[in-house]
Amino acid sequence: MILDTHTHFYDPTRPHGVPWPPKDNALLYRPVLPGHLKDLAAPLGVTGTVVVEASPWLEDNQWILDLAADDPFIVGLVGNVVPNRPEFGAELARFAANPLFRGIRCGGQRFAQLDQGSFVDDLKMLADHNLTLDVLIQADHLDAVLAVAQRIPDLRIVINHILHMPVDGNAVNPAWQDRYQRAADHPNVYMKLSAMMEQSTVTPAPAALDFYRPTLDALWATFGVDKLIYGSNWPVSDRSGRSYADYLTVVKAYFAEKGEDAAEKYLWRNAANVYRVMMG
Repeated sequence: MILDTHTHFYDPTRPHGVPWPPKDNALLYRPVLPGHLKDLAAPLGVTGTVVVEASPWLEDNQWILDLAADDPFIVGLVGNVVPNRPEFGAELARFAANPLFRGIRCGGQRFAQLDQGSFVDDLKMLADHNLTLDVLIQADHLDAVLAVAQRIPDLRIVINHILHMPVDGNAVNPAWQDRYQRAADHPNVYMKLSAMMEQSTVTPAPAALDFYRPTLDALWATFGVDKLIYGSNWPVSDRSGRSYADYLTVVKAYFAEKGEDAAEKYLWRNAANVYRVMMG
């Protein structure tokens, strides 16, 4: 089994359109629905996905949940519900009542609010509901995220997109090694190996495993067998110039070298544990 923990679905042909992507994005502005992903991913062995909501419209969370009700390929949703607002608790409770709602994602700018208003208390509600926090951050947001990890040890936190480290095919420098190690030292912090090809400093991104091996070695050395998670970032991953199959081939080859147990954990078991989803 393979669980892709980072995909986006949207449909610009809906009567009210979409807030993202913009109309002038020739690559991404098109209907992107579960059937399109299955056409690409199912032949490669992908058996389910956790969708990450990129729309700021609250009701788009429900739109994804409605899609999931008709398609068992969607095993979970990481929604977009904004904390540090009086409405947060009621909105979270509403969606958390659906077992397919598995958490929320926050961007780095939210962590500037760390000691303001109800931000931390709102994130505690995620832990109370046994939900997960995905974080879309740059390196300068890491300390605030790790402060949250320290304050709310029961909250599972998933860093997206390898913390946006540039990938140039060379050994990872000590500053990045330190960032990864400090994050991995928190038992409740995980790393999603998503958008790695998009972080390539070479365009189009290389398709050879050896180009990514130094990055993967650094992540393996710090997060280890139990805390690395597969995610594609499809369809945004198309910006790398490489296909869905190209990325999955690279990471599968790397983790196959680590043994069957490590490959299974990376490809689905760790994700099922972090997001608390059932895999059939």
